[in-house]
Amino acid sequence: MNDREAMARALVLARLGWGRVAPNPLVGAVLLRDGELVAEAHHAEFGGPHAEAVALARCADPRGTTCVLNLEPCAHVGKTPPCADALIAAGVRRVVYAIADPDGRAAGGGDRLRGAGVEVEAGVCREEAAALNASFLWARTRPDRPFVAVKAATSLDGFLADAEGRSRWISGDAAREWVHWLRAGFGAVAVGRVTAVTDDPELTVRGPVVPRVPPRRVVIGRSGELPATLRLVRTAREVPTEAFFGEPAVSRPAGKLESLGVIVRGADDLAAVLASLRCDGVESVLVEGGGRLIASLLEADLVDRVYWIQAPIWLGTGRPAFGPRSAVALGDARRWTVTERATLGTDTLLVLDRELCLPAL
Repeated sequence: MNDREAMARALVLARLGWGRVAPNPLVGAVLLRDGELVAEAHHAEFGGPHAEAVALARCADPRGTTCVLNLEPCAHVGKTPPCADALIAAGVRRVVYAIADPDGRAAGGGDRLRGAGVEVEAGVCREEAAALNASFLWARTRPDRPFVAVKAATSLDGFLADAEGRSRWISGDAAREWVHWLRAGFGAVAVGRVTAVTDDPELTVRGPVVPRVPPRRVVIGRSGELPATLRLVRTAREVPTEAFFGEPAVSRPAGKLESLGVIVRGADDLAAVLASLRCDGVESVLVEGGGRLIASLLEADLVDRVYWIQAPIWLGTGRPAFGPRSAVALGDARRWTVTERATLGTDTLLVLDRELCLPAL
């Protein structure tokens, strides 16, 4: 197993912490001796031991090994001791990591290892590692708003619903199960007001991953009409639920909705909504529709990632997922980065990032 193969394994392991480790990053660690795997681990729970510490504990004799992990070992005392010191004390000969830790409190592990005579190599599978921890990296470098991802399940011709507004179900069972896994890793799940009223979604996580902190539910709209019969409203006392409306529309429905447990706030535009969420500690938001909200976010250049599930059907016309928006000349159009392609049952998943946040080596 070479460095890249071991890093690919570390990335797979890291993903096992999805929904359980935030606000910490997803980290996997692999220990090699002469190219052979001797131990592996991942950071499984916020506040619990880091991946490096678990891998070392699983290795009978880590002296002379190579540790491969997707993030620079931490160099500070937080909820656990510094991983850089643990690697040095264990006699690890070489450390390979993908990206530096952008958190000023934890950074510096690479330098500490080098100072102790450990061979260090950084940057292996750098882009893949940055994509995996995109929201973590964003939160450490952009305090103005959360990382914003859009999830859209569409026909091949890009429609969220057919001409009659029917959207259940465009995607198949495997895709819908995957969406529950996806929600578990976000701080909030948002929809537009029209989608909330039309589709009456629950926006909860109902899958094998139980998030350590369930994502709050957010409804965004210009007007303040939100029926009390909606599941989002009826369960607002059990699951944190917020509604953002244009300032003039807030006063009339606020009292009734707040009496049912919904937090009602005024915001004049989408940037103000996102800034408010970030002030409340939300580091990532998954937007699940509708088309007008998604288009408005794209128009305002406020989307950082798109999870696009394409079902193998053609609708011809219907409710578009990504438009209409202002025209852009072909030569001026931004090229997004494809960070993942996968199959979800009979559906296809395409993950695109506006730009990768790549920490310095």
